[in-house]
Amino acid sequence: MYINFWYPVCLSDEINEGSKKATILGMDFVAFRDHEGVAHCLSNVCVHRGGSLANGICHEDGTIACPYHGWRYNGQGKCTKIPSLGPDAKIPNRAKVDSYPVIERYNIVFAFLGDLPEDERPSLYEIEEYEAEGWRANQTTIIDIDYNYERSIENGLDPAHNEFVHPTHGFSGARNDYKVNPTKITKVDRGADFEQLFDAAPPLDEETYGETARKSDGELTVWGGYRGPNTLITQIHTKKDSNWFHQYFFEQPINEFKTKIFFVNMRNWLMEENLDEMIMGRNMEVVNQDIEVLDNLRPVLTPPTLTKEIFVPADLIIGEYRSSLEDFTKKGYKIDVKKMKETQHQTAYAIPSPARKKEKSWVLDPVPLVKSK
Repeated sequence: MYINFWYPVCLSDEINEGSKKATILGMDFVAFRDHEGVAHCLSNVCVHRGGSLANGICHEDGTIACPYHGWRYNGQGKCTKIPSLGPDAKIPNRAKVDSYPVIERYNIVFAFLGDLPEDERPSLYEIEEYEAEGWRANQTTIIDIDYNYERSIENGLDPAHNEFVHPTHGFSGARNDYKVNPTKITKVDRGADFEQLFDAAPPLDEETYGETARKSDGELTVWGGYRGPNTLITQIHTKKDSNWFHQYFFEQPINEFKTKIFFVNMRNWLMEENLDEMIMGRNMEVVNQDIEVLDNLRPVLTPPTLTKEIFVPADLIIGEYRSSLEDFTKKGYKIDVKKMKETQHQTAYAIPSPARKKEKSWVLDPVPLVKSK
């Protein structure tokens, strides 16, 4: 798991009436809106006696109060009131928690969990067609999975599994001439894009989609890629038609073994609102086929070296993803999970926020990181 990237925290609607607790990268955060409706994300641990801010009350002055002793924190993480000191007391400089940059987009609250200054941060991935004419977005769907997010990202990048895992996307290995076509890869900042031609069964059928379905000839192109450790892009284009599905997975690593996926599905056909449920149902059938396989992978976590697996040319984009993760480790972004687990019962950690580059005297220790080589 890595700091210094954008992570989905919750749906925007989930904080319209109060706060929302989220566990990301093995640590707890709280999202809430201030009195002007602006979303904020803070480290969830009150620096007084360790209370959970998410269990407190959002006040009309734009603060959130710890339920233990009523300490109030504003959206910048500064404590503004300590009730036990009286109404006019001076607040200690150390009475603050980490506050993280927030962007609301696609009905999702994203937080930048790291300490990079603004000019060094990666951009949040932009879905260019999200509000474009001629495109329709399904309501953002949350998918909970009981495996590591890296396994999920790699599965989405994998061009060879469709033939065997998804009956509507392949021929279940029945074709004697089956072979994965070469993958074209383009490196980008903190990620990579790929282009893949598939000789596959038509992805849609009239039985499922009715008269609105248009047959393809069984050949389609997929453009996709990844950004950072946790954002997956898949764009499915049939060969003859201009009927496209674009899918985006913003993944929230809860911990090493649990993940929450924020799934945005775009389409430029079948535009009627009453088709949303049917289309998402079809998507979830595919997702559940993946889950059934990934739930049973061993080892549970990605092997530490390529020598513990056998890679073939179809795995090229997955190898590129792992190479990116190695680069993030060299930059000092990787969380030292082992050390964190050894000390977590005595130490409350926080992901370091950008303010730590400018301010001193923080109560919570920054999360331990793997030392860059």
